[in-house]
Amino acid sequence: MTFDEVMEELRANGSESIKKVLVKHGAREPFYGVKVEYLKTIEKRVKVDHELALQLYATGVSDAMYLAGLIADDARMTEDDLQRWVDAAYWSLLSESTVPWVAAGSPAGWEIAHKWINSPVDTIACAGWRTLSSIALITPDDRLDIEAYRSLLTRVKNSIHSSPNRVRASMNGFVGSIGTCIAPLTEYALACSAEIGAVMVDMGDTACKIPDSAEVIRKVQAKGQIGKKRKTAKC
Repeated sequence: MTFDEVMEELRANGSESIKKVLVKHGAREPFYGVKVEYLKTIEKRVKVDHELALQLYATGVSDAMYLAGLIADDARMTEDDLQRWVDAAYWSLLSESTVPWVAAGSPAGWEIAHKWINSPVDTIACAGWRTLSSIALITPDDRLDIEAYRSLLTRVKNSIHSSPNRVRASMNGFVGSIGTCIAPLTEYALACSAEIGAVMVDMGDTACKIPDSAEVIRKVQAKGQIGKKRKTAKC
C-alpha cells in the first residue's frame, strides 16, 4: 500500500466515539479515532514496510503513528530514529507502547533506554522503562544483563514514590515485567514489590487502574509461565 492509500483508509475508518475515549487518555488532534483492531488488519496486509512506517510516523497523526510501529523494521531503527520517535510521542499510547515496542527490537534500544529513564520529560522516561521491560520480554535470559536488571529493580524500589505521576506507572509495570520475564529475578522483584507497597497514580478521567506488581507476578507463577518469552513485544 502507498502512503496516500493508507492515510485515506485511516480517514475513512475513524470513529467519533473512539476519539472521545482516546482524548480522555491524552490523545489530541490530528487523529481519526481508528480502532487498534482495524489498524492490525492493515498491518496484516502491509506486513513490514519500513519506509512507509517512517512516513506514517512523521505525520504526527496518532493512528498513523501507532500503525507505523506495527509495520516498522525494528532492526533498522537507529538511535537517531528512536530519538525522533520518542520526542514526537506525545501521549501514553505512543510513549508507552509504540516506541518501546520498536526500540526493544533495535540494536540501539538497550543503550538509549538507559538514557531515556533519566530524562526530565515524563513521556521519554516512561518510554525508557517500557523499553527495558520489552527487551526482557523478547530476549532469552542468558542474553540479558541480569545484574543490570537487578540494579534497575533496586533503583525503582528506592525512587518510585518520588517519581512523576505517569513515570510511577511505568516503573511499577517494570517490576511486574521483570518478575515475570526474567526467572532469576522473580523473587527479588517480589521482594521489591513488597517494599514498594501500593503505587498511587492519577489516571485522569479514565477507568484505568494500576495493577499490583506482586499480584501480576504471582498470577504468572500460578500458570507456570515465569520466564516465558515472546518473539515481539508488539501487540
